[in-house]
Amino acid sequence: MNKITPIPTHVAIIMDGNGRWARQRGLPRLAGHKAGTDNVQRIVECFDNYGVKYLTLFAFSTENWRRPNEEISGLFRILAEMIDRETKALHKKNARLRHLGRIDSLDKILQEKVRDAVELTRNNSGLNLSVAFDYGGRAEILEAIRRMMKDGVPPEEVNESLFNRYLYTADIPEPDLIVRTGGEMRLSNFLIWQAAYSEFYSTTTLWPDFKEAEIEKALLAYSQRERRFGGLTAQGEAKRA
Repeated sequence: MNKITPIPTHVAIIMDGNGRWARQRGLPRLAGHKAGTDNVQRIVECFDNYGVKYLTLFAFSTENWRRPNEEISGLFRILAEMIDRETKALHKKNARLRHLGRIDSLDKILQEKVRDAVELTRNNSGLNLSVAFDYGGRAEILEAIRRMMKDGVPPEEVNESLFNRYLYTADIPEPDLIVRTGGEMRLSNFLIWQAAYSEFYSTTTLWPDFKEAEIEKALLAYSQRERRFGGLTAQGEAKRA
């Protein structure tokens, strides 16, 4: 593994391309989702080896409810199987699991599996792995506003720091790097508040084929970016001069 610096603290991934991966092989879409799920463990281990502290995976959006019922049911089944298969292994590796999004729309058994996985790993101090499932950035913002109103927060006290505490990601740093597989160039309602100054990297590689070599390319591209957060660095000033 090549030495790359700096390494982002938080990487978020829009896992796109499962359906196209399956179609290219003449397989049903759920076969692509299964292949994509099987890829998660390898990806988590690789980012952990690079020293990434927070990894967020976009697994199911609020808009994905528009898909056929058969596909949605299959996705839920695959998620349940992944939780059963991976939770203990991740716990053994000291990883902390988190769920971002709504949970009350999931069936009761799946809700229990998610809560049990989160609780089991709550005190772990290794990689923080967040799975955004039934998540939407706009829905997250609206829910945060409703909770603030319910708590009676006076308008004059509202600022970015306070607002951040009402988001699903309250104690998670904003993503330094957002990776999207499958070639698209949009956020698709993913972490739209938190991504204000994130670096964006898109690859045409479909998610089931996203392996260590692709991770290295993404991290290398990030290491070569000049992050200014709206200002100018000394390096940037020198270039302008």
